[in-house]
Amino acid sequence: MEKVLSGMRPTGRLHIGHYFGALKNWVKLQDKYECYYFIADWHALTTNFENPENIKELRREMILDWLSVGIDINKATLFVQSKNIFHAELYLLLSMITPIGWLERCPTYKEMKAEITDKDLSGLGFLGYPVLQTADIIMYSAKYVPVGVDQMPHIEISREIVRRFHHLYECDIFVEPEGLLTDVPKLLGLDGRKMSKSYGNAIMLTDDLKHVESEILKMVTDTNRKRKSDPGNPEICPVFDYHKVFSNEDEREFIVDGCKNAKIGCIECKKILIKHLLEFLEPIQVKRSNLEKEIKDVDEFLSESQKKSCTVAEKMMTSVRNALKI
Repeated sequence: MEKVLSGMRPTGRLHIGHYFGALKNWVKLQDKYECYYFIADWHALTTNFENPENIKELRREMILDWLSVGIDINKATLFVQSKNIFHAELYLLLSMITPIGWLERCPTYKEMKAEITDKDLSGLGFLGYPVLQTADIIMYSAKYVPVGVDQMPHIEISREIVRRFHHLYECDIFVEPEGLLTDVPKLLGLDGRKMSKSYGNAIMLTDDLKHVESEILKMVTDTNRKRKSDPGNPEICPVFDYHKVFSNEDEREFIVDGCKNAKIGCIECKKILIKHLLEFLEPIQVKRSNLEKEIKDVDEFLSESQKKSCTVAEKMMTSVRNALKI
């Protein structure tokens, strides 16, 4: 069976953007491939090295959210990156053969350097992020890596590193990974900006349902529509982007007609969304509440899965050391 690998940096509790952007797809993939999903806590240190003390608790929150939306430890291998030391060894060895120019030309590296001005991104760890990512992927012979379009350059760097390793050491031990593009729906934050916890505009999977309802009622809509009698344009309204995900075709047609022809107001439109959004969140929250009672120690819960990842990684590193004759 072909393998899939993906990971998330531990940022704590997740929002609906994480679900529709990644986790929904992960749930489907675990029934089709041999999947490895990991908490990328070393990756978190590349931009958060000054404040590492809360990573352990953030790992717990993230794992509980994964499980609550349907990630199944009996179907996929779940593990913590920092508890598998072989990742660090392979990262070190790959860094020996990776030209700095490959890393400096990476679009996401240049974009983050330009956009993130409140953190020190001058460290080697940040520059070498794609090398560690490559180690994560090829350690498990993953054929596919589910990514968005913006992450495809990272996958290409991984492929180049694999080819260079095979050429230098006259071997063929790694699988060249391929990006598995995912169709991510457009879900902006409550204020119309990109959904982000740092902006305080996200709908969290664990938000109180009454709070969700009140936040949706305040959500930004088509700014050109001041009164109910004004015709609106659903295609430029962030609320309608949510309807594309949560509402059925008949409801969407009703909303488009009602909005464009000023037959319904924004509150009526939002109440349809609220109904579906609460129906989506409630079972997730019930399951998470039960998991919080059942899982006292996340590391213990993950122990067998973690052991499997280490066993697979150790076997791969034996092949790598043999190729390097060390």
